[in-house]
Amino acid sequence: MLIIRESLTLTELKHIAASLFGDMVKAVADVERELIAVDAELHADLEALLLEDGSKQKNLWGLNLYPEAQEDEFVEFDSMINMRPSQGNKSRGVENQALREKILAMVAKRITG
Repeated sequence: MLIIRESLTLTELKHIAASLFGDMVKAVADVERELIAVDAELHADLEALLLEDGSKQKNLWGLNLYPEAQEDEFVEFDSMINMRPSQGNKSRGVENQALREKILAMVAKRITG
């Protein structure tokens, strides 16, 4: 597991994908600290890593990254950790459009090349 504090190249992300799921990398974004954790079998493991690093659970959102996909299919918002009725999110996705856009901007900033 890895916390991306600066950036990760698309080539590095492809290697991570190949080592675990083949075409996909599970990730958790901290929208407050603008960090992304990657490289685990479960979003919950990445969530725990970020919590241990000082993140707050309310700021953590799960997603999947597809390094071989086209730009509009690169990020998939689908994770059990996203189900938070208390925060107005009743699905495995991220229902708030502004939050989705913030996460997409973070991914674009952290995953380069």
